[in-house]
Amino acid sequence: MSTLTALARAQAVATGRAQAVATVRHLHVHDHPMVLIPLAMAGEANAPLAALAGTDPARPELLVVTQPRDRDERFRFADRLGELLVSYLDSFTDVTEDVPVDRGKDVRTRYVDAPQLWVPNPGGVDFLRLFGRSTRFRTVDGEHPVPAAVPLLGRWLTFFANSAEVPGSSLLLNAVQALGLHWATGQSGAEDAQLGVLLAWIEEGAAAARAVENGPVAGPATDPDFDNRVLAPLIERQAPELPEVLRDLMLPTWERMWRTLNLLRRLPAGERVAQRWDGDKDAFTAFHQYLAEGGAPQPRRDGAVAAAARLQRLESAASRYAVQRAFDDPLVLAEYRLAGAAFAGTVTLAAPDRVDDTGRRPVLRPRIMVRTAEPVRVEPGTSLTSPARPSQRARVISVTPAGSPGESDVLLELSGGMGRKLVAEPGSVPAAGERLVLTTLSEEFRRSGSLPDPAETPWTHGGPPVVAEDSAGQADQQ
Repeated sequence: MSTLTALARAQAVATGRAQAVATVRHLHVHDHPMVLIPLAMAGEANAPLAALAGTDPARPELLVVTQPRDRDERFRFADRLGELLVSYLDSFTDVTEDVPVDRGKDVRTRYVDAPQLWVPNPGGVDFLRLFGRSTRFRTVDGEHPVPAAVPLLGRWLTFFANSAEVPGSSLLLNAVQALGLHWATGQSGAEDAQLGVLLAWIEEGAAAARAVENGPVAGPATDPDFDNRVLAPLIERQAPELPEVLRDLMLPTWERMWRTLNLLRRLPAGERVAQRWDGDKDAFTAFHQYLAEGGAPQPRRDGAVAAAARLQRLESAASRYAVQRAFDDPLVLAEYRLAGAAFAGTVTLAAPDRVDDTGRRPVLRPRIMVRTAEPVRVEPGTSLTSPARPSQRARVISVTPAGSPGESDVLLELSGGMGRKLVAEPGSVPAAGERLVLTTLSEEFRRSGSLPDPAETPWTHGGPPVVAEDSAGQADQQ
């Protein structure tokens, strides 16, 4: 837990109200999302019991498996869920746009928008991942055929579950983590996992949270007391009232999901949220086209090279997401200021027309002096960036004590983001009197490491088998 988050939690305890830990919204909230609340049967591995799904707050559709151990009924449930999901996804494939690539030398096509799924908590994401794995390999013919929507559902659920692992992606979101990203309560992280309690802390305070502690669960697990006292007898006698009982159980969570969306919409979106959503649109377009061309289902597990490449992508996305959140949100950037990775100050001197002619050709290298009262824990030669001018680099020339105790003067040399002439474009060089935040964080693109071809890896990592010769000179595969 960070210092500011710990402070926010302490303030929440003292005031009885959740405290904001962000000034902007760090995720995309769709105008037309699909909310999905899955419910699983206790004691059965990923056995669906029910789901409440839809895009209209006033018209949720209830799907129920009255006998979760019945294989055919479970696939009927998957068939209907697949129809709902695919119908929603197809509504985003009518309109495309051209996007310039390779610095405008070429264009590519993508859909102008992408779908967004919401589940109540991380357990809902895990349920979709497992349910996708159990359905995407099913066949529509053969000994145990399933409806055509079932394997298609599995591939899409796997796609969304994989996207949920990518930091900054907004294709599949869960309400608990989305709220926790923007508010801190006065309770533990385990208590925050209950959507009703977390939402009550934010909307009304601690007293309201205590009142809903024993309310209905948000799935996918059910309450053991409810299972034994209500659910088991209904399933055993195949009671016709089972669907209505489950609807009443899930409706409070359904209503809280839409309240969560409205609460998040009130926050202004961070500047770089749209950029990340463009990446989600690219991913959706690519996978939809892959399926349209008859693409195979995702493998059960990645090979060694594919797993390493995925890990690289996730690490790169996590690093980029952390920087973008800090650049978008002064409250997030304050964490880095406390850690010494950033400082704020005022420009006292500026030489915007300075030219360095010591090299083969003259280059524009303005210098500025920044006075700060914050500790400066960077060495001369360190490259800094300002969120106000992310494409510009500021190299530390020197750090000297200023006239007042505790203050420092930081001399910086600027490069980039000022045009290609020997005269800086207007506004590209900070002027005297401007308040500036400088940090070691950077959005600069970092090239991933090269990975071998799978055929060039050892047999222990999926490569070709070892071929040895026996005493008779005959080849023998090991």
